[in-house]
This record gives sequence, structure tokens and C-alpha cells, in this order.
Amino acid sequence: MGAKWIKISAVYLVMGILFGLFMHYTVQLQWGATHAHINVVGWLSTGLIGVIYSVYPKAGNSRLGVIHFWLQNISLPFLLVGMMLIHTDFPRWMMEFCVSGGGIGFALAILIFLMNIFQNVEPSRQ
Repeated sequence: MGAKWIKISAVYLVMGILFGLFMHYTVQLQWGATHAHINVVGWLSTGLIGVIYSVYPKAGNSRLGVIHFWLQNISLPFLLVGMMLIHTDFPRWMMEFCVSGGGIGFALAILIFLMNIFQNVEPSRQ
């Protein structure tokens, strides 16, 4: 599972760079928090989780690891879209649905990650 996480994090890196360029060239800087979340949560955190799951494949391949993968990778795009909707004319309920649903799903995914780490990451026996 570690490689899947790393590949998805690379997609978020490209998205973050392109979104930053869009903000710069259109001088629409109100989406700074969204840009930061794409880079920090999408690229850095997701990539680090991939490295952790590569170093500890028992955790990455566990049932909790698989649930974590799907929950985070379904929730995070909703959260990011919701953050973008804050500065648009879309109905407020749609923004709230995306931010709350994505945010709660993401928070649950991180709690599952925490449980997984404590259950399946053990010191090496060298």
C-alpha cells in the first residue's frame, strides 16, 4: 500500500503547484488555505504515510491500512473542494456538506491511521 500512497501524493504535488500558479497568474489569492492544504495534507502528509507504510508493510497492508487508504482518499478531495467553494457563489449548504463531510471523514481516517500504527508498527529486531 505504501507505493499507492506515494503515487497519490505525487498527484497532489502537481495539483498544488498548478493551483499555486493559477492563484498567481489570476491574482486570486483568497484560496491560500486551500493551496496550503493541497500541499501539506495532500502532498506531504500523504507522502509521509506512504513512506511509513512502506517501512512497515504490516501496517500498510492490514485491514485498518486499507480502510485508512480509501477513507482518506475519498474524504480529502471533498474537503478541498469545499474549501474552494467558500469563495464562490455556490450554495452554502454545498460548501458545508463538502467541508464537514470531507473534514469528518478525513479526521476519522487519521484516527484509523493512529490505531493502525499502534497495533501494527513494531520495533525492528536487529
